[in-house]
Amino acid sequence: MKYTLSVLVENQPGVLSKVSGLFSRRGFNIDSLAVGVTEDPAISRITIVVDGDEHIEQVEKQLNKLIAVIKVKNLTTSGSYVSCLLMLVKVTCSTKQRLEVMKIAEQMKADVVDVANNSLTLQYASTLENIETLTSLLRPYGIKELVRTGTVALERGSSTAHK
Repeated sequence: MKYTLSVLVENQPGVLSKVSGLFSRRGFNIDSLAVGVTEDPAISRITIVVDGDEHIEQVEKQLNKLIAVIKVKNLTTSGSYVSCLLMLVKVTCSTKQRLEVMKIAEQMKADVVDVANNSLTLQYASTLENIETLTSLLRPYGIKELVRTGTVALERGSSTAHK
């Protein structure tokens, strides 16, 4: 089962290494990892998607023991949450195909961020499922290059990770 963990940490050098090392030592493979500063510049949020088993609770407890960790929340088990990824994809397309690719982008609400003679680059922020759908729609045209960020996620509703 895939678990999405939200980990608030002190914004200090080496914290990411300690957090990711804990997963590695326990034999968990991290599927997605995204880190960024929060509304408070002294705090960063690490969003981790990991494929795991019932032992994920043990990892959560061990994360909480790390000095730089402020709070750990398992979004998968705690209720409803919103998640998003960002993708940049460079698609091969001739001048004739450009309109077709742009129509696909428009239907999926992707933005064209670069146009070249034989390619278009699209930017798309959405769920993993929608990103995979757009990728499959563009594959017949020829994907030259693709890059995705890790998942970022927040709990739905008015509760925050700080409380």
